[in-house]
Amino acid sequence: MIDRAYVQRMARYNRWQNESVYGIAHRLNDEERRRERGAFFGSIHKTLSHLLWADHIQMSRFTNVPRPPAGIPESVSLFPDWDALKEERARFDGAIIGWADAVDPVWLAGDHTYYSGATKRELTKPCWVLVTHLFNHQTHHRGQVHCLLTQAGGKPSDTDLPFMPE
Repeated sequence: MIDRAYVQRMARYNRWQNESVYGIAHRLNDEERRRERGAFFGSIHKTLSHLLWADHIQMSRFTNVPRPPAGIPESVSLFPDWDALKEERARFDGAIIGWADAVDPVWLAGDHTYYSGATKRELTKPCWVLVTHLFNHQTHHRGQVHCLLTQAGGKPSDTDLPFMPE
């Protein structure tokens, strides 16, 4: 089981890593960000759009954040404008940190029932598993973006959690 300190650490790690990959991606032109590179979601832009969509989905299960009006296939085009995607990422990272700072340990230890669009059914899982999945999913897709940025000639910063600035 995880605790509030873990949630807070990972929320800040998420912001730190997003600042890195978005900073490198911003140096690329739009064509390079949208170039299909063989990743699961194709391009840097599509992968980052999917990731932000997924964070909204997860947070809609935990909070009063509105659920995005699209499914996984549409997640890659939910944020078509680069500047809007970048601004919403920064804003939402702040929202995740705010939520993490206030997460209730009793809630974290409980179960949560939600409808999964991916499985097309209702699921009940421990809250701490769902929160762990939020951060694991971010790390998974950000790792793909890190690789795509490297292929495009970018050099994102260190990704090691112990080296995160305090």
